[in-house]
Amino acid sequence: MFDGFNRLGLWTLYMKEVRRFCKVQTQTIWAPAVTTLLYLVIFTVALGGGGRMVLGVGFASFVAPGLIAMGMVNNAFANASFGLLVGKMQGTIIDYLMPPLSEAELLLALVGAAVTRALLVGLAIYGAMLLWPGVDVTIRHPWAVAWFGLMGSVLFALIGVITALWAEKFDHNAAVTNFVITPMAMLSGTFYVITGLTPLFRTISAFNPVFYVISGFRFGFLGQSDIGATNQAVISAALGLGALNTVLTAVTYALLRSGWKLRD
Repeated sequence: MFDGFNRLGLWTLYMKEVRRFCKVQTQTIWAPAVTTLLYLVIFTVALGGGGRMVLGVGFASFVAPGLIAMGMVNNAFANASFGLLVGKMQGTIIDYLMPPLSEAELLLALVGAAVTRALLVGLAIYGAMLLWPGVDVTIRHPWAVAWFGLMGSVLFALIGVITALWAEKFDHNAAVTNFVITPMAMLSGTFYVITGLTPLFRTISAFNPVFYVISGFRFGFLGQSDIGATNQAVISAALGLGALNTVLTAVTYALLRSGWKLRD
């Protein structure tokens, strides 16, 4: 019987999830890093020729922070959605439901493992970009890099858990990835500044939470971004992301507690 916080159970599930993706780290960590570097090469060659400058820096240096953040959030979603969904598909979901873990502890372990993978992918990409010619990834505001990287990873981890609860087959998860996650990531200002968009698309971007993740993360490297070059503007975005994650955490916890599509 566990009357209080089950630290051992939480740590055990967290390590299970971490070891699961570490056993195939070529696929879960290094492959996303290589894919992100290919994005850097392609978009730098296609759009960065002629010494193009964006926000006062070279195009490659402008794109690099956004690519790191995009790699992190995509892998946070992939990791959080995979574990539960595989359990549902293979009939091993009981391994998540039977141990003496509360819904909060279960959610914390799943999100924590997803964030861990996101951080490892981010570090791998950052390390490669440190050696990349023509790319400056000097960190000017460490708090912004840490906060927006963490909040973006938590946001997509929570979306991943909700997707895994909703999905009844792998096609459902793929549909969310292709029609929700990828458009949100690609249309987040990773490769452009939204000031160059029409008013309609600037408004649409303003409702995309990934835009604030990318722009805030970029502010940590460049000292400026689409949401402003002052701490006040970026702090407002940071607080907004924190509030969004708080609400989404409450929703995900309520779904887990209700047993929605888990105990039906």
